[in-house]
Amino acid sequence: MLHPELFVMLVQIFQESGPRLDLGQGQQDNEAAFATSTPFAAQNTTGSKALGITSLIIMVKARIWTLAKQPVGIPRKEDFSCIEKEVTECKNGDVIVEAEYLSVDPYMCFMAKKVPFGTPMIGTQVSRVIESKNPDLPVGSYVVAQAGWCTHARLPAKSFQIDNWFKRSEILIPLEPLPRSLGLGVIGMPGNTAYFGLLEVCKPKAGETVLVNAAAGAVGSTVVQIAKLKECKVIAFAGSDEKVAWLKELGADHAYNYKTTSVTDCLSEAAPEKINCYFDNVGGKFTADALSHMADYGRVAVCGSISNYTNDDHSDPYCDPVVKAKKLHIEGLNVNRWSDWTQGLEQMKEWVLEGKIKYRETVYEGFEKMPEAFIGLFSGDNIGKAVVKA
Repeated sequence: MLHPELFVMLVQIFQESGPRLDLGQGQQDNEAAFATSTPFAAQNTTGSKALGITSLIIMVKARIWTLAKQPVGIPRKEDFSCIEKEVTECKNGDVIVEAEYLSVDPYMCFMAKKVPFGTPMIGTQVSRVIESKNPDLPVGSYVVAQAGWCTHARLPAKSFQIDNWFKRSEILIPLEPLPRSLGLGVIGMPGNTAYFGLLEVCKPKAGETVLVNAAAGAVGSTVVQIAKLKECKVIAFAGSDEKVAWLKELGADHAYNYKTTSVTDCLSEAAPEKINCYFDNVGGKFTADALSHMADYGRVAVCGSISNYTNDDHSDPYCDPVVKAKKLHIEGLNVNRWSDWTQGLEQMKEWVLEGKIKYRETVYEGFEKMPEAFIGLFSGDNIGKAVVKA
């Protein structure tokens, strides 16, 4: 059995000296291929002067969490199955990556309804390039890969050129001295969702009142802090007293546990002047209760509907007559909208380094914890961003 670092060294040596590494049967370019850096079989053929090998065949596999059946209600571990799959050949322009951190996000529950059984669960990971036939991505580079719940993947060259964020892989912006896991959180999609969603949809002005629910999550906690940077009054709701305490540390003017209080009573107390901006991550009854507290011409950014992801309630609180009566501007968020994506990441990084934006992570150790980490999102186990360290 070869050590992973020795494997990477051998790959580099053979790429430079000529012999071809056959990493499995080829597939179509648009199919993800999976690998591990630890081979379970290696074969020497004829000798060479340097290493006694002219052709090295390395069979490698990856672990992959697939969808075994459609979740009903809150996902369960038996809804997922862990399999192994052989890597396919790394072609010109491609890279093979090894996952370092993997993301779990509430939207995956909704998207799982579109995932065929037996195929990898969708998802994002920060991964390291372990083999490259792409001059822009040498071995040792880091990427944010749309590779799903897998330990390793082959990323075709065209996967870096797709317009759709949910399918596009990207080079990870330099994050030192910050942890690379932030590329999945406050300096990644959740951070940019908060940044663009609040500033370009809600467009808060100094002195205005901003309401945020699911405020202790990766997106919500960032919205709270950006709103304070813009000199707004912030009302935040979360699902535990511990989370409420953290929101107060982040600067929320009012923070409440929605499980032990009345949303209507809290908003009557905290916002007698009414709410100008509402960043909605929850939908459902919370939003139905909150809309009557909006100011005329209030702005609403609809980011998520986590209250409905695990049930069959398709009611829409935005059909309420109060929307028309208060002349509300309501706009849904989609991460594909903003072309200046890197600008947002750089701004979030700057604020984090300056101490203006704080973050927390709930880190699960081990790839086998993917289902547990995902399920925990729907029982409120995480504070800040939930990630799995592979």
